[in-house]
Amino acid sequence: MTKTAWVFPGQGSQAIGMGSDLVALPEAKAKFEQAEHILGWSVPELCQSADDQLSRTLYTQPCLYVVESLLVDQLQARGQHPDLVAGHSLGEYVALYAAGVFDFAAGLQLVKRRAELMDQASDGMMAALIGFDRDQLDTQLQQTADVVLANDNNSGQVVISGTPAAVESVLSSVKAKRGVKLNVSGAFHSPLMADAAKEFQAVLDTVAFQAAKVPVLSNVDPTPTTDAELLKQRLTQQMTGSVRWREISLQFPELGIERVIEIGPGKVLTGLIKRTSPSLALENITAVAELPQ
Repeated sequence: MTKTAWVFPGQGSQAIGMGSDLVALPEAKAKFEQAEHILGWSVPELCQSADDQLSRTLYTQPCLYVVESLLVDQLQARGQHPDLVAGHSLGEYVALYAAGVFDFAAGLQLVKRRAELMDQASDGMMAALIGFDRDQLDTQLQQTADVVLANDNNSGQVVISGTPAAVESVLSSVKAKRGVKLNVSGAFHSPLMADAAKEFQAVLDTVAFQAAKVPVLSNVDPTPTTDAELLKQRLTQQMTGSVRWREISLQFPELGIERVIEIGPGKVLTGLIKRTSPSLALENITAVAELPQ
């Protein structure tokens, strides 16, 4: 059997209309209704909204969690199971759901609160750098206060996060093919999220985690574990810690993974992984039509 990892994208991969093909499935319909009871609004309706409310953190994160989780349900109903799971930022919550660490409702409660807190954050900036000198970037980050490496996506693409002044300083000092300021409300995955992380901890403490059925590679520590307490501890660190996706990508072949399936809208993660671990077979499941029969 081919050893397979499932990976789940986070904020930035959302697309208007995502999940619309799931609505017709009876088992998914029940979950959409459960989600509406928890959130107070309809995921399918919001994913179709013409005014693009979907791009607001408050709505993006729960919608991605619900749509990706329902695709997981469909895969598992077809007898498909991974050997390993990982998710990028918000996607880590879907990875934990897929691994049986918590149920759908518990995960959505966590994501709802996470989205509320991150949507309220307003004192920071994030920017992506593409095609840069890593040594120069590392040096500049060490020499500049209040800015950190938020997403280490691959050798040619990273995201920095911090105060606007600090992020602008790094952007002006590091030669890069492209530097793009991201349309987000705060400095996610940085110490500036410490207050939000403290509030989130109160909700996290109320959710019981089970041992994972398959190993999980966490954003803040890309070493595989099934330990419930360790997975919770790593999730605690995630809001202020860096997303170490490049290291996760390197781990896949080291752990004997031969195939990686990205589950959810877009093809961001397979694109990132391809550059880091080109030997892996990469697949995408973005909709019901792409599920195995």
